[in-house]
Amino acid sequence: MERAKNGDKVKTANIVNEKFSNALKGIPQKTPPIWFMRQAGRYHDHYQNLRKTHSFIDLCKVSELAAEVALGPVDEFDFDVSILFSDLLFPLQALGMGLEYNPAPTLSFQLSEDSLKNLVSAEEALPHLEFQKAAMIATRKVLPKDKSLIGFVGGPWTLFTYACEGGHKGHLQTAKNNFGLYNSFCEVLVPLLKKNIALQFEGGAEVVMVFDTAAGELSPRLYHQFVLPHLEEISRAYPKKLGYYSKGTTLDHIRPHLTDLPWAGIGVDHRFDLPELLKTPFEGFIQGNFDQALLFNDPSHFESRLSEYIKPFKSLSDKERARWVCGLGHGVLPQTPMENVKTFIKTIRREFS
Repeated sequence: MERAKNGDKVKTANIVNEKFSNALKGIPQKTPPIWFMRQAGRYHDHYQNLRKTHSFIDLCKVSELAAEVALGPVDEFDFDVSILFSDLLFPLQALGMGLEYNPAPTLSFQLSEDSLKNLVSAEEALPHLEFQKAAMIATRKVLPKDKSLIGFVGGPWTLFTYACEGGHKGHLQTAKNNFGLYNSFCEVLVPLLKKNIALQFEGGAEVVMVFDTAAGELSPRLYHQFVLPHLEEISRAYPKKLGYYSKGTTLDHIRPHLTDLPWAGIGVDHRFDLPELLKTPFEGFIQGNFDQALLFNDPSHFESRLSEYIKPFKSLSDKERARWVCGLGHGVLPQTPMENVKTFIKTIRREFS
């Protein structure tokens, strides 16, 4: 039981989704839990209606609005897990880099050796992230009691790529040629991320995901040399309580995450053979990885693509599938047909019942 900022206690015991809890514990079950990255977002008319009268910043920073956005897809699609509605870049804003959405995110300056000195300390930055704790508390209050709630932060390398480009990930030449700057940046950023994670746990998160969408832009060698040490620091600060998702990576990238680091679980994109990955002796959940672009198929073709995806999972035993958290290879894309999202969830539950 954690104490909220206003003195109220945030009770998380016995407020979990059974399927998600089983996946975290490795308890065999027929039906996997389901949640999508970006399940609350632009494809959903519930979100679009809120955007007609509220800015994106307000939807993130006004706790009641963030809760309403997060609840929308759980209500409509019956996802097992809700995720904090926020944005990866708010830690950069908190560090003093400014942030505007017009509509794409833009920072007030690009990170460089000269501008590094403009960043504030983690202690000074943390109050600017308190809204995430408030949003977690508000979201937990409105969620059905049988739904789980998780938080997220961006991975240090991914946040560095945005910082170097002034808010746009770009083609990463600046980031890839400034690993010294990356390490200096992490001296400020990583302490803030650890405190940011603590805020989300205080707000009621059962798991906090570390989203590293730029991880696969590096070779395995550079990834191990520069990125992995900071991820190890973060994972060991909260053993078995954090999930790690990486995009575009290979097995060579993620092998240390499977064998050496105390993650609660990992997520991978559609490039991985996830049924084979589930056979590895990893103790955490493994999430993914239906290709989100395939959700744009017309209904008849979509059902065929989904059937092909499901087939190798059905050859696994309940025990082998025990740690599977069903989802996409990345986030739901804008304009994704909502009916296909509904079909995905209904089909998974029907085929694994």
